[in-house]
Amino acid sequence: MAVVRPFDKLPALNSAAVLLVGSDESLQQKLAEAILKEKKNFKISIHLATSLPLPSERDHLRPRIDLIAFMIDIKSKYSLKNVEASLAHVDASFFLGKVCFLVTGVGRVNYCSVEMNAIWKLGEVYCSPVLYCELELEGIRVATAQRLLRMLQICAGHIPGVSALSFGLLMRNSADE
Repeated sequence: MAVVRPFDKLPALNSAAVLLVGSDESLQQKLAEAILKEKKNFKISIHLATSLPLPSERDHLRPRIDLIAFMIDIKSKYSLKNVEASLAHVDASFFLGKVCFLVTGVGRVNYCSVEMNAIWKLGEVYCSPVLYCELELEGIRVATAQRLLRMLQICAGHIPGVSALSFGLLMRNSADE
């Protein structure tokens, strides 16, 4: 079981890879399908995992990962614990703009099992943006897919003059205001 590192493989021309990590596989699948439906000018690979570490026997097959989106279901404490346990298997240099936390189920705050302070603290400790969404609603799922796709473009280096780190800092600073 290996630690996921951002620069252990060379980038491929006009391609990018995102890893969606979360305990709700159906929401991962819906989000992946929404991302694939979006218009883009590069090849995208989407990988789904319920937790990290990823199996080590597939290391030679595993592509370079440009962005990791950890999905936290606000209705499930297990979801948060799963993400927290998975973070130990991510190389520290990934937290320089190549990780985000995607909080799902925010439309049903009445059923909230996870403390919002715990999620905010997670974003703060790992210097990563926290995005809130309701993936059950198609319109919000499409908007979330577009946002992740744009982040992926930046993380893969397809936007000249914008690095993942500067973009991540910009997102964090705009959330603080």
